[in-house]
Amino acid sequence: MNHPRILFIDAYDSFSNNIVSLLTTILDAHVDILPIDPPELNPENSNFAHELKSLLRHYDAVVCGPGPGSPDLAQDVGLMKYIWELEPADLVPVLGICLGFQSLVVSCGGVVKKLRTGLHGMIREIDHAIERPSLEEGNIFCGIPPFKATLYHSLHADIGQDSVPADNWVASKWASPAHLPDVVPLAWAYEDRGDCVERILMGVRHKTKPFWGLQYHPESICTELTGHQVIRNWFREAVRWNHSTGRITDPNPSTLGALATLPKSGSHSIEENIGHSEKHGLNDSYSWICSNHELASFGINYRYGSRTLNLPIHIEAPDIVELLQGDRKDLIMLDSASAKANRIGADVRGRYSIIALDVDEALRLEYRTGDRYVTARFSAPRGSSQELLEKFQLGPGQTIWELLAEFWSKRRVVVDGSSKPFLGGFMGYTTYELGLEGIDVKSHQERCHNRPDLCFAWVTRSIVIDHTEGTLRIQYLAPSQAGGRTWADSLANKLTTSPIWSDGLRANFNKRAQLSQLTPPSTPTTFAKAQIQVPDADEYESKVRTCQGYIASGDSYELCLTDQTHITRPHSPSTANSSLLAPQEPGKPPQTSWQLYRSLRSRQPAPFGSYIRLGGATLISSSPERFLEFDSEGLCSMRPMKGTVRKSRAVSTLAQAEEILHVPKEEAENLMIVDLVRHDLHGVCGPGRVEVPKLNIVEEYASVFQMISVVEGRLPEDGKKTGLDVLAASLPPGSMTGAPKKRSCEILHEIEGRRERSLYSGVVGYMDAAGHGDWSVTIRSLFRWDDENVQTPDQKQDLEIWHIGAGGAVTALSTAEGERDEMFTKLKGPLGVFDDEA
Repeated sequence: MNHPRILFIDAYDSFSNNIVSLLTTILDAHVDILPIDPPELNPENSNFAHELKSLLRHYDAVVCGPGPGSPDLAQDVGLMKYIWELEPADLVPVLGICLGFQSLVVSCGGVVKKLRTGLHGMIREIDHAIERPSLEEGNIFCGIPPFKATLYHSLHADIGQDSVPADNWVASKWASPAHLPDVVPLAWAYEDRGDCVERILMGVRHKTKPFWGLQYHPESICTELTGHQVIRNWFREAVRWNHSTGRITDPNPSTLGALATLPKSGSHSIEENIGHSEKHGLNDSYSWICSNHELASFGINYRYGSRTLNLPIHIEAPDIVELLQGDRKDLIMLDSASAKANRIGADVRGRYSIIALDVDEALRLEYRTGDRYVTARFSAPRGSSQELLEKFQLGPGQTIWELLAEFWSKRRVVVDGSSKPFLGGFMGYTTYELGLEGIDVKSHQERCHNRPDLCFAWVTRSIVIDHTEGTLRIQYLAPSQAGGRTWADSLANKLTTSPIWSDGLRANFNKRAQLSQLTPPSTPTTFAKAQIQVPDADEYESKVRTCQGYIASGDSYELCLTDQTHITRPHSPSTANSSLLAPQEPGKPPQTSWQLYRSLRSRQPAPFGSYIRLGGATLISSSPERFLEFDSEGLCSMRPMKGTVRKSRAVSTLAQAEEILHVPKEEAENLMIVDLVRHDLHGVCGPGRVEVPKLNIVEEYASVFQMISVVEGRLPEDGKKTGLDVLAASLPPGSMTGAPKKRSCEILHEIEGRRERSLYSGVVGYMDAAGHGDWSVTIRSLFRWDDENVQTPDQKQDLEIWHIGAGGAVTALSTAEGERDEMFTKLKGPLGVFDDEA
């Protein structure tokens, strides 16, 4: 059976893949995706018109999609403008959506104006003519019951509707305006502004050409399914028009290089890359992956093994780290610090904590955005200061993610389900800037450092704590089972014979001492005070208003504005003669990064806490937000989080928080990110393989209530995609950017002063050797870099600089004061660890 062929014109929107999925599934169509500005179709070229006509002959219909910007700007609509201008003999049925709809109206002589207030993520009743005119007369709404749809727009089409008297509206709303005879209104929505009701055009058709348009978003998760019949009716009319006019399509696929389909493919598959390197022997990452170099062969043909212990109830993940890793420079701990919190739900407590052991001796891969090479580092066993280091080039068109997939595939381990969630493999972090590279957002200035934007360690020794079962699993990836078992037995003996393992009283006393630092006694200390530079409140409010200006102009639906606080403090005391993980002294503020983490953990326990020293960075996090989770069977889950209210006497119960958060502004913020995440997942999983089992659910955390949603996707069964593909396609996290993602990130880069967010707004987590993965968004956190040190003016003391990022989603309904307060609320938790120093 031949599937109908549709060409989707993509204006770089973050909902485009959702539309492609909708067209594919409800029309059983093959959909090709073409950007509005493909290099092969340049309007400046003399043969442009001929090439455009030749391209369109391959398709039964065209959909001009949504996007940021204005239909009056050629760079925002690109090819759309030329499709509306086709000669009669070259016409093709077209449906415009949002920006595409506005572009159609403008091509007919209408104008586009700003709404009083943008309607982004708002759900409204669609008023349409149900009975007359008929479908055969071009009314694609004919026979469809009333339904609600999601709106995402600040601009609207003005065809003179405001000049129609109220008593004449019902009789004339379906008639073509006298000055725009080609515009036939098909649907409206109404917005009560208090002093008036805005009439907003929602659907049109061209009187003589096979062009239709929809202002609302039919693909949104909150557009009612009844509305999908409009798409079916449109395509039925498109087919009928093709048949009645004798239009003949070319059955052969187009060979235009810019075309894409869902799921979108990377530059190379794993098999293609490895085969390419073996065939050509290139001096790059392909040949490195497949070589016998010491670093390239590390971890290949390792076997998995484990030993499980019952965990004493008084011992927590940091205790294990202090016992086993006190003399280590590099550390990775993913800590479900809220696991024992009774008041919060199981979904937000976190079940597992994961500790990477002997990270100093693990192979590490580092990548910096803009570079075309990867650095592999490997330290010799303890006792030697030697470090092996290799740099190798990425192949032509190859991304860092493809290299990581190749590396992983060589070390893949197949085990039973008892090894969940982690058995060894990649652990590490990415920065926000790595995500910007993936969506082609460029910085306008040179970076003055060589810090990695991605740093992954291949962990072969680790511990997994199951807080639900009360167990601790010692595990290894080793070249021989005998050697692995010997190591695991030795470690188990070290744990079970340590005083803290059996001495619950001592352990609890130590914890009480640490917790007492929340309200420390006024003890004299020689430790110098930290200098804290917080964002200026007035400047932040000004940035919020700037964001709203862009939103009102149609450039974004939502902008996730952030700012950073900088803490300059004396460098952590020398650890030459003491452990990096030394406990905090009573009466003194936290001095080392570990003590800072312990303090943050007790103040703000979170399901995705982490302490990481890796690649020259130190990260301390109490993140409540899971970004992405995936299993080895291809199930992916994302939990976008938008909408926050801090616990207080006035808001102390879940019911009170739900009353505050279940309002249009908060629900719209979450919905926008849900639709964006669906777009990201559709790009990897393919059409019809993404669902939303939870939408706008309020959850309780230790210090705040948060609104979350759950979006799930399933990777194709052919095995060519892994969780790394999903991670790459989803960065930077949509909850930290806004939508559409690319344009929003470009705008935010300017508003935020072109400063790097760095680790903040990046992700932390793992993908293990079996294909399981779990990543959290780096928020509610503080970080520093080893190379960022300054001295006091007298040059007598070295200082270190910590950074804390905080912000919130700005929408058309935001207030500058409200966004300022939200930013400072989120800042308060991490910044609190320095209260004793300031």
